[in-house]
Amino acid sequence: MSKRRVVVTGLGLVTSLGHGVDDVFTKLCNGVSGIKPITRFDTTDFPVKFGGQVDDWDGPPQFTGPERTKMAKKMDRFAQFALSASLDAVADSGIDFDKEDPWRCGSIIGSGVGGIEEFAEGHAKMLAKGPTRVSPFMVPKLMCNAAPGNVSIHFGIKGPNSSVATACASGAHSIGEAAECIRHGVADVMIAGGAEAALTPLGTACFIALKALSKRNDEPTRASRPWDADRDGFVLAEAAGIVVLEELEHAKQRGANIYGEFLGFGQSADGSHITAPLEGGEGASFAMNAALEDAGINADDIDYINAHGTSTGLGDLAETRAVKLTFGENTKTPVSSTKSMTGHPLGAAGGVEAVIIAKVLQTGQIPPTINLEHPSEGCDLDYVPNEGRQADVKYAISNSFGFGGHNVALVMGKV
Repeated sequence: MSKRRVVVTGLGLVTSLGHGVDDVFTKLCNGVSGIKPITRFDTTDFPVKFGGQVDDWDGPPQFTGPERTKMAKKMDRFAQFALSASLDAVADSGIDFDKEDPWRCGSIIGSGVGGIEEFAEGHAKMLAKGPTRVSPFMVPKLMCNAAPGNVSIHFGIKGPNSSVATACASGAHSIGEAAECIRHGVADVMIAGGAEAALTPLGTACFIALKALSKRNDEPTRASRPWDADRDGFVLAEAAGIVVLEELEHAKQRGANIYGEFLGFGQSADGSHITAPLEGGEGASFAMNAALEDAGINADDIDYINAHGTSTGLGDLAETRAVKLTFGENTKTPVSSTKSMTGHPLGAAGGVEAVIIAKVLQTGQIPPTINLEHPSEGCDLDYVPNEGRQADVKYAISNSFGFGGHNVALVMGKV
């Protein structure tokens, strides 16, 4: 049975660069960094004092007054991000769920760690005041599936609803699984992506303990520097990235604006180490090859690669090798890392970057990799250093890799 075609009709973002998709994308193409000193908590005792923080947030801005306060009380920050980005994506798509069959509409939104802020605060309250003082909201706030759960409740949609938790591949995994629901006739419309809010005292301390974070406190906007010889770790960030996926004919019938077509979903496991990638990039390459095969196109057809590109020594080199395995040793395909500007929002990354490649297809603008001054040994691809460029982009691929050895690649193309 032939698979149904899936298109992207709505986009939503919450990032350290702002909330509006067009504004954020313009900043990315102009090389603007969203990395800044952390102000959400006291960093006095932290060796890392900066990150990709979402500023001026006291609940989803689409709500006001007591309603926003209620939302903030009942939902962890990551789920608030997910709902806010979903509201923007649905508004962008123009879809009216009151006119849709709710059983044919669903949501899959991933998160690497879910409500880590709620977990830490609830645990501290239990230790200080005893087990009877733990909030009744704690479980529904900390669970990863709170994001799609709250989205489905808000819109009254009753179709496929789940959350994928594959660390930094969660958002991309969720979009791939949501597309499969439409392809195989289980749903007509899906809200999908990722959300994360781990830029908390506990979340930051965890990654400091792993020795994974940059310590460039004196110049945070220059800290995320994928493929650069002077990189010293990634920059922890928070975000949500959401797309509305829709069956092609369904979208056409309602006159929807179409950003592009979802064409390919590939996944694999390194099966090697819980945090380190395969040095040769074989797992990541397998996922890219699988996505290309699923899309029915060749590697030479890809005009842009949005890399995982986290600014780590092992990861950047492994992804470069993976790209060469898939696209050829001498490939000229542009590869850039928008994490150089957004930081790394863990499970939200794949969602954010799916939004970005949809905008690249729409505009032909390729965002740069900023802070790339001296490429390190073995990192010799076209990383679009420091300045964005205009190009005719017909097909684009986005990579997302997560601790646990998870690899996901998504392919989109112009309709």
